[in-house]
Amino acid sequence: MKLRYVFGPIPSRRLGVSLGIDLTPGKQCTLNCLYCECGSTDDLTLERREYVPTREVLEELRAVLREGPELDSITFSGSGEPTLHSGIGDVIAMLKEEFPRYRVTVLTNSTLLGDADVRAALLRADLVVPSLDAVSEEVFRKINRPRRGISSAELIEGLHRFSHEYCGELWLEVFIIPGINDGDEEVALFRDTIARLRCTRVQLNSLDRPGAVEWIQAMPRENLEAIAHRLGPAVEVIGKAVLRHRCVAYSEDVEQRILNVLRVRPCTIDDLAEGLQLHALDVGKYLDVLLAEGKIRSRLENRGRFYLL
Repeated sequence: MKLRYVFGPIPSRRLGVSLGIDLTPGKQCTLNCLYCECGSTDDLTLERREYVPTREVLEELRAVLREGPELDSITFSGSGEPTLHSGIGDVIAMLKEEFPRYRVTVLTNSTLLGDADVRAALLRADLVVPSLDAVSEEVFRKINRPRRGISSAELIEGLHRFSHEYCGELWLEVFIIPGINDGDEEVALFRDTIARLRCTRVQLNSLDRPGAVEWIQAMPRENLEAIAHRLGPAVEVIGKAVLRHRCVAYSEDVEQRILNVLRVRPCTIDDLAEGLQLHALDVGKYLDVLLAEGKIRSRLENRGRFYLL
């Protein structure tokens, strides 16, 4: 069975061995974040609808999970914002009813948590990882480049409501970009906002793979540690990416196939995914390793980010 919406398992820095679910493969999102490793948003929208057929997503999940794979998480992530899909609650419900042994995780940019229907849909998930990259409106617009109609204040209010309604684990992720949201004023706003939320963990993150724009740099770990210390004792820095070739899910054959294609011509992630019949997010994890090992580099062009030897 060819999988279109389920990908992996892939190794995750935080979640272990993760089976991914991509409910918005067309890169539909409410934000167009500077740092997004999936590139620029194709469809900047607030419309909640069935972007891919829920029935087909359920069929793919059942086909994979009936084999009983060893997983640490089944994760709603993908190319865009998963809560835009109107059937996300139905997919979570099926997983908890038919495959309760697995932990269900939802990664979200938090923009739709002000919607009571979205909050209700996520209540059965075991872990929700919402993002908060800025508190002040100016910094929020600079980093997240939201669709018209989304404000930082509304995002934080929805996040606050959800944190007090949800009974599972809530890991708040804060993405730090040097020179934009690491100043004293924004860090103080982060500290005050985090104090109002009910979070199991707060995690600081920085660039791991090239983002949607060329000039963004990763924050040195020592700087992240200093910010974490200022935000409070429960705040941690996300560890470095694991070496993928040490993970069972990593295939040397796929790595070699990617290198063979790049020997012929530079490609985007989507080019590689289409040519190799893989999910784009699977390809991305292999590119992480090849970038870290210095075997490839990337450059941003009009059509997107290209990878080359």
